[in-house]
Amino acid sequence: MRHRKSGKRLGRNTSHRKAMMRNMVTSLFDCEKITTTDARAKELRKIAEKLITLASRGDLHSRRLVLEVVRDRKTVDKLFETIAPRYADRPGGYTRIVKLGHRAGDNAALSIIELVEAQFTAKPKKKKAPAKEVVKAAEQAPVAEAPAVEEAAAVEEAAAVEEAAAEDAPAEESKA
Repeated sequence: MRHRKSGKRLGRNTSHRKAMMRNMVTSLFDCEKITTTDARAKELRKIAEKLITLASRGDLHSRRLVLEVVRDRKTVDKLFETIAPRYADRPGGYTRIVKLGHRAGDNAALSIIELVEAQFTAKPKKKKAPAKEVVKAAEQAPVAEAPAVEEAAAVEEAAAVEEAAAEDAPAEESKA
């Protein structure tokens, strides 16, 4: 059983798998887009996103940690100087996997893994819905009460006029 063991083995032993992932992540940062199988792309995404996050720190220690995985100094320079600053304000999600279909030879599911190009704009945080309903109800209540007060006053005036007319009418009849 594989309890608490993360990652796919991809049909390779450990050293072969690590070497393959190092080569793939180097190619990804160098070309910014590669075509591979779905399973490899999903495993590659984990490594690439961690390395971009390390590179966004920009210090010497993070550069040395990245150099343990990516052995090409030119690619590491590109990662630290161009790729990482591009994603400075982005909280993760630096890569995109696009499914292509199946390979003709062995029918393996193919994908393109690429670095996301679009600029990230942080969306404003939404206020909680119950707070808005309370505010809207408070705003609408005075508006609804104002005509009701005017109508009530008009009804009271009409009632007062009718009472006065009723009081005056019997008084006039008794005088006659």
